[in-house]
Amino acid sequence: MEKKRVLFISQEINPFLAKTELANFIRKVSQGIHDSGKEIRVFMPKFGAINERRHQLHEVIRLSGMNLIIDDHDHPLIIKVASVPSTRIQVYFIDNEEYFKRKSIECEDDGLACPDNDERSMFFCRGVMETVKKLGWKPDAIVCSGWMSTFMPLYIKDVFANEPHFNEAKLIYSVYEDVPNFKFSDRFIDKLKFDGFSEETINALSDGDLDAVRKYAMHLADGVVFCTKDADKNMKSLCDSLFCHQLDFDTDETPMKLLSDFVDKIVEEPVLSE
Repeated sequence: MEKKRVLFISQEINPFLAKTELANFIRKVSQGIHDSGKEIRVFMPKFGAINERRHQLHEVIRLSGMNLIIDDHDHPLIIKVASVPSTRIQVYFIDNEEYFKRKSIECEDDGLACPDNDERSMFFCRGVMETVKKLGWKPDAIVCSGWMSTFMPLYIKDVFANEPHFNEAKLIYSVYEDVPNFKFSDRFIDKLKFDGFSEETINALSDGDLDAVRKYAMHLADGVVFCTKDADKNMKSLCDSLFCHQLDFDTDETPMKLLSDFVDKIVEEPVLSE
């Protein structure tokens, strides 16, 4: 039997960024899923706060060199890679000078949300998809963690719904403690239209903020993992009304096998016909 393939996409992972709840979750569960016998790939953005020399990042030339068009503008895609110390896990970094050279994850120095956060997230998710295709690696499950990953379910289920590399992949969305909401740019809807999102998706995101995208990503997911006891209560309430699998998971208390079994259950569930 072939190993199941699990794609982790996150905005943070320990030790490359500060040891946040999210960074620690991805570090532990990616290792745990790997140790359970599954094949994994891990992706995150290459924010300016990441010390390339200390963590020994290097560019993967054969994967770099592509341009992604976001809002009718070309943006070079650069792929870098590094290993998590004392493990056999490699992390792929999505890099672009305009979007990720700054050290901040979502806010400017004045504390306000970066005006191009919508484009940064869109570029990151599409960059992951293009790189995974270049690797010739077809995931069985995709675990999305952090707001930077929220567009991934939308791309998989809408714009690229007929893409054979991803159309059988099951989507798992991770929820953490309350995440501050912020508005995207005034041209957010125009950017969605340019990228080919359907009218249904655009209507669902009409509020133009992060919460709208998070809620719709959860709506599209095959499974949702609540990663702490303090996970966002609004998202928990919403998930209870949706037809998807749920798992309450605490990396300090829950056996890793439960998460591995959760992935197996979702992957093995037959795809429902339209």
